[in-house]
Amino acid sequence: MHILQPKHIKLKEKEAEELLKEFNISRAQLPKVFSDDPALPEGSEVGDIIKIERKDGEDTVFYYRVVV
Repeated sequence: MHILQPKHIKLKEKEAEELLKEFNISRAQLPKVFSDDPALPEGSEVGDIIKIERKDGEDTVFYYRVVV
């Protein structure tokens, strides 16, 4: 991982289900990330939900993507 690359974390299935329930959405409604993206963690498969952690000054912002 490059120092400027935001942290990418693969969510466990239970965490993914809680996220979908919290926002009342389906996996298909999440933004997409391609399975060949070099930033994805090892072992990421199609359908996995990835949490992207970015630092914004002193705050931390989280983004979610589904692997396609």
